[in-house]
Amino acid sequence: MAATAASFAPLIALRPFVPLALAALLLLPIVLAIGVDSIDRVLRRLSVVTFGGYVDRSERKKNSRRHRLRAAQFPTTYRTYAATTILYSMVGALVGGILGLYVVWGVLKVLAIDQERAREILPTALEALSNFAGLGTLTPTELLTVMLASGLTFGLLAGLLTYWLRWWWPGHVAAVRMRSIEATMPHAIAFMYALSRSGMSFKKVLSIMAAHRRIYGATAAEVDVAVRQMDLFGRDMITSIQRMGRRTPSEQFREFSENLASVLQSGRNLAGFLEDQYADFQEEAEAQQEQLLNLISTLAEAYVTVFVAGPLFLITILVIIGIAGADTITPLRVFVYFLLPIGNLGFILYLDTVTARFGRGERMESLPPVATGLHDIRRATGDSEASVGAVTDEPRTDGGYANDGDRGRANLERLAIHRRIEWLRNRVGAPVRTVVRRPIALLYVTVPLAVFGTLFRLTNAGELTVDVVDDMFVQATLFVVATFAMVFEIHRRRIETIEAAVPDFLDRIASVNEAGLSMVDSIDRVRASDLGALGPEVDRLWSDIQWGSDIETALKRFERRVRTRTVSRVVALITNAMSASGDVSRVLRIAAAQAKADRRLKRQRKQEMLSYVVVVYISFFVFLVIIGALDAVLIPNLPDAAITPGAENPGQPSPAPQLGALEGLGTIDTEAYTVLFFHTALLQALLSGIVAGQMSSGDIRDGAKHAAILMSVAYLAFLVI
Repeated sequence: MAATAASFAPLIALRPFVPLALAALLLLPIVLAIGVDSIDRVLRRLSVVTFGGYVDRSERKKNSRRHRLRAAQFPTTYRTYAATTILYSMVGALVGGILGLYVVWGVLKVLAIDQERAREILPTALEALSNFAGLGTLTPTELLTVMLASGLTFGLLAGLLTYWLRWWWPGHVAAVRMRSIEATMPHAIAFMYALSRSGMSFKKVLSIMAAHRRIYGATAAEVDVAVRQMDLFGRDMITSIQRMGRRTPSEQFREFSENLASVLQSGRNLAGFLEDQYADFQEEAEAQQEQLLNLISTLAEAYVTVFVAGPLFLITILVIIGIAGADTITPLRVFVYFLLPIGNLGFILYLDTVTARFGRGERMESLPPVATGLHDIRRATGDSEASVGAVTDEPRTDGGYANDGDRGRANLERLAIHRRIEWLRNRVGAPVRTVVRRPIALLYVTVPLAVFGTLFRLTNAGELTVDVVDDMFVQATLFVVATFAMVFEIHRRRIETIEAAVPDFLDRIASVNEAGLSMVDSIDRVRASDLGALGPEVDRLWSDIQWGSDIETALKRFERRVRTRTVSRVVALITNAMSASGDVSRVLRIAAAQAKADRRLKRQRKQEMLSYVVVVYISFFVFLVIIGALDAVLIPNLPDAAITPGAENPGQPSPAPQLGALEGLGTIDTEAYTVLFFHTALLQALLSGIVAGQMSSGDIRDGAKHAAILMSVAYLAFLVI
């Protein structure tokens, strides 16, 4: 019997973890359903079978929630989503109840510790918590009551939180889509206006707009709703547009849809209506930018007050309290290493949502392929043109291919292999071009180099001190941030110079096209002029045409090489306008006007943002000067580190030199405060640089430049100190 009991001892020891394992098993299908469609489908079917009837009978908030799901464009029905929400809430309640039991059990264990023992364990600053210790042993009935009450409470809270989050998420997605729709509406309406002026039917215009979601984003996705209504359900265009307006989360787009349906019903001039709408939304975009700039100015002042002056004031107060003899090094560390970064990251995330409407100039990554499929390639055989797939049984005696068809097939196989590895050859074979066009690719090299280089230096550094380790990590961080900042600055300037040349390029082509030349001849005539950064790409565009490509294919290849959003809009507009009419001069004028308006807004925004960047720089330098004064002037002139803050009996300082007015003050660990000030300055430099980049361009990547500058200044300042 003893042997049997001993064999079951490991299982008995694991018995307290059985509820935790049950909670993990309950959560596992829900977690897997995020990435596995089959599991998600099973859970949805189970939910509908179990709770579908209840959902049908329940009328509470059904209409508003259904509209929220449609506005977020979730690929599910209200009945399925509501039933799945109930299932997830029940699972959340069970898991929350189980975890609540463990939490309460741990709390009871802690509270059962003797008060004297608690005072020995807790730091001096937390001695007051020992008054809650010393809880007597509960009777089984009391323990069962406490555990059941806590489990039910935690379970109810977890279930309600899961239910609320499930219904909050569609509203959040809809709000994000609303901001995206209103940011892209001026460009989308300009696109529809230009195509309608080219003579294309409006139904075809809507279909083309829906097909260009990669360029026009959420607005194209909204138009796709009307296109699906027409193509899949056979509804007329006016009804489809009205349904599109009812489903959108944007009030502006809803108003535009209603007005558009009215114009189509009344037979008014559609092109004139779109022109008026484009002008109105362009003015609205300028007004919205002015509002955003005012908001960012307020945020800049709030940032300086809360995240620069506030931390500086708090750090100074805590240092003075520490000088008086209290242990403040631990609260300072919590504030510097935890609260300050968390607060700054929250501000950065909020600022990113605010500046999302700025329409960052960025490289387009998802572009459709242009090359012809291999099965369509044909080759000349002798005097005739034959398919590469033609095969004969005639043998060859020279040990070569059996026939020309085999040779062609082998060539195509080699070409297919080349196409599969072409992306690797292009990126590895031209690393400078790769990192300039995709700066994020540089991090794949610099981060491993920094990590392995730091590890190598640590293993060969001999005696390691805090200063040595800090220097190595700071230098590695500066290497990664500075190299990325330089490459991204080159990348950003390249995009800006190309997009700055687009309006002039379009105006010149429009002028030549108005004179009677075709699009091909217009490109030939314009390419000889000074087009700035766009000149080499236009020369390659003309080379494609000379080598036999049609104008549409050549323009799409031009788009793939440049890969900016402005050029993608222009190429989409020109290629579609040419299929409707040979006279594209009016379309080019509209595209040029849109590009000029974008450039004007961007220049205005850049000028306004410059003052906020200067404010961030000045506030950081003030922060650095005061931190440096504390470290270089105040701390060294205090009694030396007889006792490190946080050690036992900090209130009993060891003898220190008499310093006149400072006699009787507590001793302080100058080295600990120096390290803390150094880390504070570096963290503030990194975070302030990111904020400055977001304020200047709306792109968090642009903050790498400012972060590298501020971190270098902070590092050099402490080296001098």
